[in-house]
Amino acid sequence: MNHQLIADRTTHLTPEELAALRENLEEQRLFRREQLQQLSLAAPSRANEPRPGEAASQVEVHVKLAACARMVLADVEAALRRMDEGRYGVCGLCRGPVAAERLTIVPQARHCGRCRQVREAGR
Repeated sequence: MNHQLIADRTTHLTPEELAALRENLEEQRLFRREQLQQLSLAAPSRANEPRPGEAASQVEVHVKLAACARMVLADVEAALRRMDEGRYGVCGLCRGPVAAERLTIVPQARHCGRCRQVREAGR
């Protein structure tokens, strides 16, 4: 696929839409970094030992929250890299455009709606 065709597929976003999406992604990145910092500060420790039945469940919830925050942060940072590289809004599978409406809802989306459905159906 030539570069002109890829460039044409990303033009469905106006510069204003792209700027708004970048701002949203940067806010999400800041939020997730702060969330991870707070989770690391609030990690269960032996100093404030909970009751016996609570320890394992608290640790499990804490670990899952941190893993989810790291995953979303990685997706957000990947989307910002795609923006910088001029590949934002292009499906990572079919190379077609990702709908502006989808990007508005999930600005870190890597795939168009059709490819996302196919991937999820295959799980």
